[in-house]
Amino acid sequence: MKLIKSGINPLSPRQIVEQLDRHIIGQNAAKRAVAVAIRNRWRRQNVDEEMRGEIAPKNILMIGSTGVGKTEIARRLAALTGAPFIKVEATKYTEVGYYGRDVESMVRELVENAIGIVREGERERVEEEARRRAEDRILELLVPSPPYTDPESRSPEANERFDRTREKFRAMLAGGELEHRNIELSTEKRPAPVMMQGMPGMEGMDVDFQEMFDKIMPKKTVRREMEVCDARKVLFEQECDNLINDEKVHQTAIELAENVGIIFIDELDKVVASDKMQGADVSRQGVQRDLLPIVEGTTVQTKYGYVKTDHVLFIAAGAFHRAKPSNLMPELQGRFPIRVELDDLTKDDFVRILTEPKNALTKQYVALLETEKINIVFEEDAVDTIAEYAFEVNQTSQNIGARRLYTIMERLLEELSFEAPDMGRSRVPINAGYVKDRLDEVSKDEDLSQYIL
Repeated sequence: MKLIKSGINPLSPRQIVEQLDRHIIGQNAAKRAVAVAIRNRWRRQNVDEEMRGEIAPKNILMIGSTGVGKTEIARRLAALTGAPFIKVEATKYTEVGYYGRDVESMVRELVENAIGIVREGERERVEEEARRRAEDRILELLVPSPPYTDPESRSPEANERFDRTREKFRAMLAGGELEHRNIELSTEKRPAPVMMQGMPGMEGMDVDFQEMFDKIMPKKTVRREMEVCDARKVLFEQECDNLINDEKVHQTAIELAENVGIIFIDELDKVVASDKMQGADVSRQGVQRDLLPIVEGTTVQTKYGYVKTDHVLFIAAGAFHRAKPSNLMPELQGRFPIRVELDDLTKDDFVRILTEPKNALTKQYVALLETEKINIVFEEDAVDTIAEYAFEVNQTSQNIGARRLYTIMERLLEELSFEAPDMGRSRVPINAGYVKDRLDEVSKDEDLSQYIL
């Protein structure tokens, strides 16, 4: 949303890369490519309107093994810029018949994501007013106005008495003295959802039918008794809904999705057809043909309005072990002009992944076990040994990149995690000997399936 406003200067490519470096190790070429793509969006918003429509996004194709950071780069980038983001697997469009799920559904999902972002912003904008209205409604339930007279017809003494009582309760409410006082509240009871079997190309229809039934069926209200602290939450949500203009939210969300939306298409290499072109291969070729107009730029109908995909940024990814990007349809290849190859992770990369990122795995396990009053300390030689095991297992069995560290760390700390609740407060140093004692057997056994997350 902030990128739509051309007067706001977003992060520079260098700043974007620096932010990504806090969470993702290496892969500088991919980081630079996505950083430039995001900056170009801001540049496009600041050129002449006539030229603006001609500038197409430079879609990116990431090539690299699983676990090297392709998805994480796109996901972190979206979070960093506040852009609507969805991840889809190209293979899911081949699961049903020849055509699988309607490829346009990815655009509908993007709009839903954008609505969530816009609605959250609107919620923050009306939060103060919604809280004030909720407090007023609670006061009205605690000290109801006399039903038989209006303020002008009552005597000044009665009005003054009522105002004093109301203000006294307002002060008690503000001081938290009435949080557990019971009040009776009317809430709307929604009818049971109507479940309908989805059909290819009609993924959004079940929600449409649900809305239709909601409008047709009479609304029922129920009286519920609850404490003030619980009633405040219910009334706050009701007032937020009353203050937020849904039509404005939908229109803004469509604009947001069209201008700064990011769609990450994973496993693109899995829809590359072989030379024989039979059975599933026909389906894969069909998926490419269906993807082409979406990536090229088309208008998709959603229940919130029409959405143009001309300026949505598409980031595709795949390992491309058995196929090459050149095996894709030429027209689809041309829609991903920027190609970056991500490097396989080395032992040194694993060491950095375990220690440098803000959310490094070692830091996560330290925080988890601190809840049991167990202070674990990863010594330098332990981190080096863990990285060596992860690298060796990736080389001797299937290379799953950084995800191998989840396997290794879970096996390493399995016994400690099990015994932690009964150990009491203690300090556990993790050194190279500790690591070897628990991982030597694993490194010789290539079948780690029960530990892979």
